[in-house]
Amino acid sequence: MALRERKRETEEKVITVDSAMQGSLSFKDSVHLRINGKFEGTLEAKGILEIGDSAIVDATITGDDILISGKVKGEITASRKIVLTEHAVVDGNLRTPVLSIAEGAVFQGKCSMLGDVFDTDGLARYLEVDANTVQDWASSGKIPAFKDGNAWKFERKKVDEWVSAGKVG
Repeated sequence: MALRERKRETEEKVITVDSAMQGSLSFKDSVHLRINGKFEGTLEAKGILEIGDSAIVDATITGDDILISGKVKGEITASRKIVLTEHAVVDGNLRTPVLSIAEGAVFQGKCSMLGDVFDTDGLARYLEVDANTVQDWASSGKIPAFKDGNAWKFERKKVDEWVSAGKVG
């Protein structure tokens, strides 16, 4: 799917949450999720996750592109990027390959820049397959991988070459 088509598809699926919620929100398809109210729990979103200026969030957050303008407490992992606007107040740990922090934003915590190495779950999200499938590929030697202790690790460059060579599956 072309990038322009994917962007258009994501823009058409905008979901805005303006009320107080507690629990778990998970989206398997790309959406543009905006949180403007209060949220506690777990957020998992493919596509764009936007935490608005008036939002107060206490959650474990996983997404592709995460834009934060409100107050967030918790663990935040983005497969593409995290952007903290000038109004953002974040207390927690960030994991992302790209981080942008505007002047005026407040960030208290640690940031791990996801480099060119994936763990099993990260690669599963990257390839949009089940983590068990990635585990099976690694165990059988179908995908380029190496062991780090008991965990499989995958170099992005080698995985991209593997995918380009049509060896997926």
